[in-house]
Amino acid sequence: MATDQTNSAADVLLAPLPGPGPLRQRLEQAILGDIASGRLAPGTALPPSRTLADTLGISRWVVTEAYGHLVGKGVLEARTGSATRVAAVAPGQSSVEPVETRSRQARPAARGPGLERAPDRATHDLAPGVPDLRHVPREAWVRAARDALAEATNQDLGAQPPAGHPAARAAVATHLRRSRVVSGPDDAVVLTRGAADGMSRIAAALAAAGHTHLLVEDPSWAALRDVATGAGLVPVPVPVDDDGISPERLRTEAARTGARAALLTPAHQFPLGAALSDDRRATLLDWAREVDGLLIEDDYDAEFRYDRRPVPALQGLDPDRVLLLGSTSKTLAPAFGIGWMVVPPRWRAPVLDVSVRRGPAPGPATLDQLTLARFVADGAYARHLRAARTRYARRRAALLAGLERELPGALVGGIAAGMHVTVDLAGARVGSRAGSRAGADAADDAVVDAAAVVREGAARDVALVDLRRYQAAPSARSTVLVVGYGNLADARLEGAIRGLRAAVEAASG
Repeated sequence: MATDQTNSAADVLLAPLPGPGPLRQRLEQAILGDIASGRLAPGTALPPSRTLADTLGISRWVVTEAYGHLVGKGVLEARTGSATRVAAVAPGQSSVEPVETRSRQARPAARGPGLERAPDRATHDLAPGVPDLRHVPREAWVRAARDALAEATNQDLGAQPPAGHPAARAAVATHLRRSRVVSGPDDAVVLTRGAADGMSRIAAALAAAGHTHLLVEDPSWAALRDVATGAGLVPVPVPVDDDGISPERLRTEAARTGARAALLTPAHQFPLGAALSDDRRATLLDWAREVDGLLIEDDYDAEFRYDRRPVPALQGLDPDRVLLLGSTSKTLAPAFGIGWMVVPPRWRAPVLDVSVRRGPAPGPATLDQLTLARFVADGAYARHLRAARTRYARRRAALLAGLERELPGALVGGIAAGMHVTVDLAGARVGSRAGSRAGADAADDAVVDAAAVVREGAARDVALVDLRRYQAAPSARSTVLVVGYGNLADARLEGAIRGLRAAVEAASG
């Protein structure tokens, strides 16, 4: 069939625009200009970075950085084993704006009438909590969805069971038994729209059963604390150290408030990165038995451990006293909107009652559940997790090496797991501060403030987060950043670390 579109840019001269400015930026402008003019049509394959670099007589790094930047902005698409291509453009989008004029706020998306794309994340995304969105297993998920729909019965397409489709519950249960050493039957699993949805259900069930307070780690993920508050529970902060939550302080606060439930992240404490020690695990379970209480285990990123096998779930030690929360938000992407709870026998009826009261479809769509079941059963989920572990471990090692080089003296915290580390800047030696802290009696004003670094980072298109965001009662001052590397493109890692250093220098000046 004849066509007027080329699928290769081999015959299009991609050369940096003349004039001032970094070479990488000028090459990006040239590519954007060719896309806007129509010389590079949607779907067109760009030359390999080495080929284009040789043709233009420039560094391959310039080309890979330009490609990577435009991939991050959605202008280009890159897939493993395939060429970098111009992103598909929907009808009605006539041009691509130059980089300088593209707003970081929500822009109209090329997705059809009335739809908008999500706001862009920073070019150098060092914020925690987001997985690598470039490596979402789209094709494998689409295959699973097609097969799931083809095999779905007429009954499957009818009313949605409040706890989730039995096949999906069984698939999740099988995966958790194998990967997280979770204990319990298939019907202990309740499918949710994510961890926050699961937390809202158990919080509502706790409140209905007469609970008034919930013990929470401090610092911790604020969203789940807010969910508990919305259900009528009062969060009670309990401090965390290098071995996880303090059982002594937990007992003290429980006695003071009458709390008999606690929300924990035992495998990888968020955000400080500790693993709950074996002694503390046993002590907390003893406490829960003594007070007839419940431990809620937020298993948010426990699949990712790099120095050893992942720590088994706390739930496996006492399925009667621990409710496990999990989701695909960190393993796949937040947009999938699929989560689960493994619920102790005593709490299954109350949780199910909450689910029923929320309407005929309290969880994810049945077809999404069946897709997940097929995705897990075919081994695609396990393969994706193995690849993600390798990628994150490599990226974490590169991040730590870069931080040691660019921010000597900064203290990196957290076990070799997950997608974030903490970085204490109190001892960092950069710029004007390099010689200011030779003595232990350095002036207090020589200590950089994390909030100032966050502001300076934003001005440099580097997303950073102050530890205080996660504290129940934020301290007056902090020198600690929570640095994520999940959604940071490997090609941008060095630039991100240099941007962080520049932000620290500016905040220290």
